Amino acid sequence: MNGSTGSETGGADGPRVVVVGATGNAGTSVVRALAGHPDVAAVLGIARRIPVWQPEKTTWLAADIAPGGPSLVPHFAGADAVVHLAWQFQPTHDPATTWRTNVLGSIRVFEAAAEAEVPVLVHASSVGAYSPGPKDRPVDESWPTHGWPQAAYCREKAYLERCLDAYELKHPHMRVVRMRPGFLFKRESASQQRRIFGGRLLPPQLVRPSLVPAFPDLPGLTFQALHTDDAAAAYVEAVFRPVRGAFNLAAEPTLNAAELAHILDARPLRVPLVPVRAALSAAWHLRVAGASPDLLDAVLRLPLLDSSRARNELDWRPRHTAVEAVEEFLNGIRHQAGMDTAPLAA
Repeated sequence: MNGSTGSETGGADGPRVVVVGATGNAGTSVVRALAGHPDVAAVLGIARRIPVWQPEKTTWLAADIAPGGPSLVPHFAGADAVVHLAWQFQPTHDPATTWRTNVLGSIRVFEAAAEAEVPVLVHASSVGAYSPGPKDRPVDESWPTHGWPQAAYCREKAYLERCLDAYELKHPHMRVVRMRPGFLFKRESASQQRRIFGGRLLPPQLVRPSLVPAFPDLPGLTFQALHTDDAAAAYVEAVFRPVRGAFNLAAEPTLNAAELAHILDARPLRVPLVPVRAALSAAWHLRVAGASPDLLDAVLRLPLLDSSRARNELDWRPRHTAVEAVEEFLNGIRHQAGMDTAPLAA
């Protein structure tokens, strides 16, 4: 984090911040950053299951944001900011279930924050909310956010962007911030992300340079990554600084097949998309792979992000390169790393 100066949240004892979805990849990093911030008075971490992990200044609440759960308003009352990170990636074969949590649950969080008169809402959007865009230049936050409609993840992120458009008009007194990071990686998230996206198709023992002779070079395989702790630093800055609107978050360098092959001490191998997608589709339908082929289609079309606004208005600089984030993540896969929370358990 880059040392916030001044605050428009909190009283003499500092702000009280509620983190919804506090035990996943982004949530654990955000909670840790907030708990370690000298100006934060208290953190309330909300998750479906209370973890063993106990950072300082943090209390836990077990709650489900999906419709039908108890009201979130009493838990938001008196908070200076709500950081909304909760997201359900699986089951990808049942998009109605993920829609219920990710979209309807997020709307419940938004509405509860307004009813509890919380002054600041920071929402985890994503590069996945963006419409297809260029791979030869970065785009700023004005790029359209209509997602890739075939992929549930992108469709849900884009829908919430429209919800927040209306929400901001209805609640102009609230400061609403939307974070749009690239792909987030850290060592502790390795087991969770392997389960979510790779499934049985990606045994951890195989993710080592000596066993990967070649890496597929697919058309459009150019993307940006970011260490999760660096994304968390931006979230904390958004709590303290008087900013609103969307912020792109990405680290250098931009990653492609050649860079990934170098990380794995392999060689890039140009392959056509059609057979690779067909193989992934078959594995997904057989429930061997966790990620759907529609998500691959989205990744190959996502634009590159210009993070100038975050640098200028949040004074944000990633402390890790994209290569370091991916290397740490791959090391975590090999060692089946995790944390003492239900989502990140090894």
